[in-house]
Amino acid sequence: MYENIEMRQVLADEITKMMESDERIVVIDSDLARANGTLSIRDKFPERAFDVGIAEQNMAAVAAGMASYGFIPFIGSFTAFASRRICDQIAISIAYAKRNVKIIGSDPGISAELNGGTHMSMEDIGVLRSIPTMTIFEPVDAMQLSKALPQIVAHDGPVYIRLFRKAAPVIFNEDYKFDLFKADIIKEGRDVTIFASGLMVKEALDAAEMLKADNILAEVINIHTIKPIDRETIISSARKTGAVVTCENHNVMGGLKAAVAEVLIEEYPVPLRAIGVQDHFGEVATMDYLKKKYHMTPEDIVKAAKGAISSK
Repeated sequence: MYENIEMRQVLADEITKMMESDERIVVIDSDLARANGTLSIRDKFPERAFDVGIAEQNMAAVAAGMASYGFIPFIGSFTAFASRRICDQIAISIAYAKRNVKIIGSDPGISAELNGGTHMSMEDIGVLRSIPTMTIFEPVDAMQLSKALPQIVAHDGPVYIRLFRKAAPVIFNEDYKFDLFKADIIKEGRDVTIFASGLMVKEALDAAEMLKADNILAEVINIHTIKPIDRETIISSARKTGAVVTCENHNVMGGLKAAVAEVLIEEYPVPLRAIGVQDHFGEVATMDYLKKKYHMTPEDIVKAAKGAISSK
């Protein structure tokens, strides 16, 4: 059971285990190995762990080149620099060229905290979701991350991992069965569905408990893979509850809300409310402060859920 373990430590431990049995796996950093937790990998695999310096575009291009020779590179930086800064290299050198590169974007959304607006990427999912062949995955806790990484390596194609670096609240136990392309129904309900990703899953579960006090049973579903999204689970739950709330640590434009809305408008339109950053840049502040500022608290989710239900 993973408790009080930073996600970046789990990332490094699991990559190290996989590198022991798979010589194709390499790690490429852009001067952030210490921050992203992968520095220890250099000690064990100095010939397969590289640092290109503060040159993220070059990092992506080097990874694409290595992938063309059969390697499976993991590249990483802060989310802003692992998405929008290297978007062209991801689109052309990696995705268009069909290169098997795994991209780690750390400190997503408001979790960048004191690094402020320049490092606080609210649009990374939107930037990368429109690129063909891209898979976008956001783990909710350490257990899910540990179970996901082998499947991510086994998947032939580019994968973007949206990684919260610090210790995350425990959602799943050791019995958890992970499927990269299947959403998790964490809590069943009848009145409203709350689709959540990343650090917003705990907020959604807290909101569901608050709604229960008003005799509202919310279904809580973790959408860990935002592209390709699990259409079947979304449609099935929307048919059951007839109202939807999306919760994401991202701009409500282009991310989870957009992906869920695209499915519903094509298959089964129902009232939808969105919790997330409402088209703002980030700023220097703590996560608790920013959750309140951007209306991403359990209380905000409760209000949104009741609004969706009233619009049925």
